[in-house]
Amino acid sequence: MPANSSSETSILDQLSVYGHKKLVFCNDADTGLKAIIAIHDTTLGPALGGTRMWSYATEGEALEDALRLSRGMTYKSAITGLNLGGGKGVIIGDSRKDKTETLMRSYGRFIKNLNGEFITAEEMGTNTRDMEYIRMETNYVTGVPESIGGAGNPAPFTAQGVYLGIKASVKEVFGTDMLAGRTIVVQGIGNVGEHLVALLRKENAEVLISDINQEQLTYVARKYKAKPIEADKIFGIDADVYAPCAMGATVNNKTIEKMKFAIIAGSANNQLKDELADGELLLNKGILFAPDYLINAGGLIACYSELTGFGKKRTVQLTENIYEATRNVIKLSKTEKISTITAANRIAEKRIEDIKKIKSSY
Repeated sequence: MPANSSSETSILDQLSVYGHKKLVFCNDADTGLKAIIAIHDTTLGPALGGTRMWSYATEGEALEDALRLSRGMTYKSAITGLNLGGGKGVIIGDSRKDKTETLMRSYGRFIKNLNGEFITAEEMGTNTRDMEYIRMETNYVTGVPESIGGAGNPAPFTAQGVYLGIKASVKEVFGTDMLAGRTIVVQGIGNVGEHLVALLRKENAEVLISDINQEQLTYVARKYKAKPIEADKIFGIDADVYAPCAMGATVNNKTIEKMKFAIIAGSANNQLKDELADGELLLNKGILFAPDYLINAGGLIACYSELTGFGKKRTVQLTENIYEATRNVIKLSKTEKISTITAANRIAEKRIEDIKKIKSSY
């Protein structure tokens, strides 16, 4: 959302900024559920998006997250060629303390009442077990355990897509996509981040890791022989790649000024605090940004495969397309002399407009 989003801006005005279709507020005093479901666009198909559970400082902050994330899902589906729209759910609360079976099932009933307009999956703060609880109340959920017919945890596919996005970007900057000897900073080593570290270390990249969870940081450092670093040291490090894999908005005018990275490519959503302005800053500084909603689409592809009945082989094939899709975005960026995020947006928007023409013809 734009920087001027505030409590003084009406909710309907905020919806109109990026053309959101619907916003649903969920409140259940019996279970303690407080959630927001944002549906951005359903031109390509039903809105699919994960549900994030986070301790937001304010409800306005949660709303802004839902709006930005749902828009990103629309573009993610469009640029990867999936027949899905964009949506997102956010649950306000601490996933380590506040999450219960009844809370997740209550949330599932709100999703059920949307009659298939919104389909959810796991995201930050939720997992396959939570999706199983939601499944008890509605079929409009993906990423459920394989033991009950689902595709399971989509995190490995998300990490694979980011890994391919990094390789495509390294190919552009250094002339080869080999990662051996490259220094990569991974910020956030949760479910996706750990899988990414494993892929990078398998190719003998030097990996520096940071996370607020000290226990997880120590575990991943030992398991993969990665080097732990303090979060406040990240932007002063001279590294080849910065891979943000936690919360968004870490790439902004203040951090860009400090950056010595050649490439930014990670799994976090909404990495640019101000999409257009920060995209231009990176372009002018010569830092290659791999659009987050493109390279982190592997998890969405896995969920799409579950919905359509495709097997893992097809999921792998579609995820592998992220490499060439990233190269195409970079090519358009260079040809038009525009930022990579603007180039990605143009490709995504063109597909949405093209499909809109087809749907309006009959």
